Amino acid sequence: MTNGDQSGTDGIFWRAVPLFAAAIVALNIINTFTSIHDDPETPWIYFAVGQGTSAITAVASMWIPWLAYRTAPVDSRPRWRVLVVHAAGLVAFSAFHVMGFYLLRMAIFRLLDLPYGYDLAGRFIYELRKDAFGYVVGTAAFWGMTRLYGQAPPTPASPATFDIRDGARVIRVALADILAVSSAGNYVEFALADGRKPLMRSSLSAVEAELGPRGFVRTHRSWLVNVARVTELRPEKSGDYCVALGPVEAPLSRRFPEALARLRAG
Repeated sequence: MTNGDQSGTDGIFWRAVPLFAAAIVALNIINTFTSIHDDPETPWIYFAVGQGTSAITAVASMWIPWLAYRTAPVDSRPRWRVLVVHAAGLVAFSAFHVMGFYLLRMAIFRLLDLPYGYDLAGRFIYELRKDAFGYVVGTAAFWGMTRLYGQAPPTPASPATFDIRDGARVIRVALADILAVSSAGNYVEFALADGRKPLMRSSLSAVEAELGPRGFVRTHRSWLVNVARVTELRPEKSGDYCVALGPVEAPLSRRFPEALARLRAG
């Protein structure tokens, strides 16, 4: 665990949701008036209730893409994990949204004593395609707010540290002393500047989520390196690179061109 709120996530959700809500409400208002114009024979109350309940439950469902975004940020790796997490998030978001507005509409029209029918199962795929747009808009809002507010400035009086849970022990080290992190089965191994190599039971992706915003970059599916501690980039014949971090060497796969660009830029 790093000191402080380095990811700035506490307020990101509440900054992003109003943007999403404004876009969804505006779209539903336009859809309401368009439907009334195109189908004047149907009482306007059906369109107003239909679009209103859809907007309310879409906004109320935003916690689902938020959890998916926190689990797999869109610019994280591996890419397949991002796709799997957000595909599941989209299905859950759409199911929550559709069931929500269906139940709301049934209750409202019952109170108004108006007939209402909706083919819930038959129209789910249609709603899923529409919800994909809302899911993308919401996730983009989370990403944008993270870029704007997600990284708090460092506090000179409190050097950034990281807690390595090595079995029953907790080793607190300065981030600057972590040269690299590598995957080791169900564990990750930390290469420290003093030569120690403690293990912690965790996935590399979980560690990347914590250290990525603090100057670490994934150079290989099994390696994270501290950008500030890189001393040499050495090209290999295969097109890959070797990253030297003092006494430690880590691979840089050609499949990670963003990492190469970042290391070259320092």
